[in-house]
Amino acid sequence: MNGKRKIIEIIFEYFRRLLLVAGIFFLLCFSLTLNAQELRLLFAGDAMQHKSQIDNAFRNGKYDYSSYFRYVKYEISRADLAVVNLEGPLGGKPYKGYPTFSIPDEFAVALKDAGFSVFLTANNHAVDCYSKGIKRTIDTLDSLGVYHTGTFKNSLERELDYPLIVEKNGIRMAFLNYTYDTNGINPETPYIVNNIDTALIKEDILKAQLANPDVIIAAMHWGEEYKLNQSKSQEQLALFIINQGVDLIIGSHPHVVQPSQIFTDSVSNRKHLIVYSLGNFVSGMSAVNTDGGQMISVKLKKANGKTQIESCGTLLFYTQQKKVNGKIDFTLIPITLVEEAKSMLPDTNKIEPDSRTYEKMMRFANNARSLFRQYNVEVNERRFSDEKSEEDDFLKFIPLKFEFRKQICNFAPQK
Repeated sequence: MNGKRKIIEIIFEYFRRLLLVAGIFFLLCFSLTLNAQELRLLFAGDAMQHKSQIDNAFRNGKYDYSSYFRYVKYEISRADLAVVNLEGPLGGKPYKGYPTFSIPDEFAVALKDAGFSVFLTANNHAVDCYSKGIKRTIDTLDSLGVYHTGTFKNSLERELDYPLIVEKNGIRMAFLNYTYDTNGINPETPYIVNNIDTALIKEDILKAQLANPDVIIAAMHWGEEYKLNQSKSQEQLALFIINQGVDLIIGSHPHVVQPSQIFTDSVSNRKHLIVYSLGNFVSGMSAVNTDGGQMISVKLKKANGKTQIESCGTLLFYTQQKKVNGKIDFTLIPITLVEEAKSMLPDTNKIEPDSRTYEKMMRFANNARSLFRQYNVEVNERRFSDEKSEEDDFLKFIPLKFEFRKQICNFAPQK
């Protein structure tokens, strides 16, 4: 009898200790979950000012961009950090469009007011107003109190300020920014525009790693204009940059959207994101596929000292050009909200596009969605948020996976 009681006591003690260990493990996991830090990033493409935009923005003696971002502002400001490519210098008067831009300061103010806090300045139009434009752009962005990177007044400023280090929500990020060219206009000494050079990029990534970031982000102004598929050179450069230790690559310049891919490193199990082209953010372009674009939303999560991509989605929008009181209003239209809310947008203002505008918007959307269904990897389309949204809402399509290094066939858009 005593022997049986002893066995029961041993079994009872065993399970008591097992439950104690399980409880401690659960509390530890719960504590780590509570201590996890999250960060939402948003990336937008080429923010441009063609002559048609500049002329139509001038009203009552000033430049008015109030129509531009009213329907996408909620989504942008919802991000913890929103990044945009400023495609051209804030060069002062006279303001000019293509081929050598000089963008009104009020446009930069409107971008900031929409929610952007990081401005990328290394692009092929960075030197359109020569060194004066580089200096004035840097000074103006500094006066607005926003982060910026890609161009510099001299080598000392680049040494001190590059890579751009930003810390938000306990997550430390290093931003890199490069352009393929400056349209043959070289900056005068001592001004600097970051050009794509693999030796320089490798050196800059090593410098970024010394700052102990949780994430390294490279914004690349690259690729072939108006091509819906990335080039082989983009793929090769992306692979080089990822192999050096970059986590996110965000592409601009082609003026049309290109595929996005997440892939997981087989050794470290770390996820990497490549967005080959965001397309235009806002422009005066109206050719097929240039009249809309995508923003990429990335949620990062840091737990137990490790930062990983939690989720990633693309948000499609269309740039409406509508004549109002003798002037053309340029307005970014969230496509999913128009499709699902039947013309009711987040601030309760109605938009009723005419049949031709709606047809062009859906042509852009259908082309982009067909492209993404074929070539995106783990990056689905996401619905735009409104004030009622509590969490990200992804559309229900599963993209086909494909080999990262595989040659991609040409995609035929709707004409």
